[in-house]
Amino acid sequence: MEIEVRTKGVSCHGSAPERGVNAVYKMAPIIQDIEKLNARLGGEPFLGKGTVTISDIRATSPSLCAVADSTTIHLDRRLAATDTLESAVKEIQDLPSVKNVDAEVVVLDYAVASWKGLTYPTQKYYPTWLLPENHPVLNAGVKAFEDLFGEKPVVGRWVFSTNGVAVMGMHGIPCIGFGPLMRSMLTLATEHIPGRTVGKSSGMVCGVSMVYTASQQS
Repeated sequence: MEIEVRTKGVSCHGSAPERGVNAVYKMAPIIQDIEKLNARLGGEPFLGKGTVTISDIRATSPSLCAVADSTTIHLDRRLAATDTLESAVKEIQDLPSVKNVDAEVVVLDYAVASWKGLTYPTQKYYPTWLLPENHPVLNAGVKAFEDLFGEKPVVGRWVFSTNGVAVMGMHGIPCIGFGPLMRSMLTLATEHIPGRTVGKSSGMVCGVSMVYTASQQS
C-alpha cells in the first residue's frame, strides 16, 4: 500500500528561522522512526515479514530563502499476510514522533485515466494473498507442469507485488503465478527473458486451464 505522512509548519524568511516552524525539522524524527519500524515489522513463516520504506520526500516553502511550511514523505508499505490496511495505518499513527507533531497519515488513492479515458478510483491498498497448499487451482498448476515437463515444479512464493493483489487479494478469485523468468532475475536492471522459456510459459497457460476445468467436471 502507499501512504503519505505530512507535517505542517509556519514559514518565515530564512534570515530569521526562529520566527517560523520548520516542517522539515518536524519530519526528521518521523523518518528515523519509520526506519526503526521496518526492522520490527512481523509476519508469518511462509510469506515472511512486512516492510516499509520511504520512497520520496518533498517540502514546500514560499521560496528557497524561506522556512519550509510543509513536508511530505511517501511510504511504500509491503504487507505481510497478517497485516491489514487498518493495522498498517495505525502502526504509523502510533509512532511517538507522529503523535508529537500531530502529523497527518493518509492512504493514497489511484485515479488515473486508462487509454480509453475510463477512471476507476481505488485506494492504493494491495492486500497480500495466500492459497492453501491443497487448493484446486494450485493442484492444477502442479499437475499441468508435471504433464508438460515431466518433473515436479518448485512451489514457493514471490516477494513482490503482482496483479494477484486485485484478482485474489481484493476480489477473492483464486490464482497462481508462473512465468518465463527465473525469480532471481526479477526486478533487476539486467532482467531479461530467454526466448526458449516463453513457449513453455504459454504452454502452462493452456495446461492449467485444461487441468483445472477437467478437475471441476469430474
